[in-house]
Amino acid sequence: MSPSREDRQQVLARVDRFADLMDTSISVPFTRFQLGLEPLIGLLPGVGDAAGLVLSSYLLLEAQRAGAPFSLKMRMLANMGIDAVGGLLPVAGDLFDAWFKANTRNARLLRRWLYRETAADEPRTTAWLPLLLALVLAGASAALLWQYAGGRLP
Repeated sequence: MSPSREDRQQVLARVDRFADLMDTSISVPFTRFQLGLEPLIGLLPGVGDAAGLVLSSYLLLEAQRAGAPFSLKMRMLANMGIDAVGGLLPVAGDLFDAWFKANTRNARLLRRWLYRETAADEPRTTAWLPLLLALVLAGASAALLWQYAGGRLP
């Protein structure tokens, strides 16, 4: 069952507010460039990128609640993964976070799906979502530990 028009508007309002806050809420003076809280959070050594990944999972949760198809959620996870891995690089990763804007990309994907009002053919089970989020977080944690170990395996 696809979301009603009222539900769709509510989801879009929440998703747009979040994506704006995380990716475009701050204008850089004398430029057309905007950034949000995510690249700033990413500046925190060790925890910033992991915190950004956890916060970005909110859009995935909204997609799950709206009944988005599995393929859309996988594309959203791919954007989150690219953003997380790209953000691990010192300095360049923070610039990448400001440029890539994974939350805006995911909000756009969800918006397109909601407007098309397509329904997934796959069963809409929620059992895989916590496991998938745990795997993404475990991977990000392992990458952070590897980075702090000097990029060397023990």
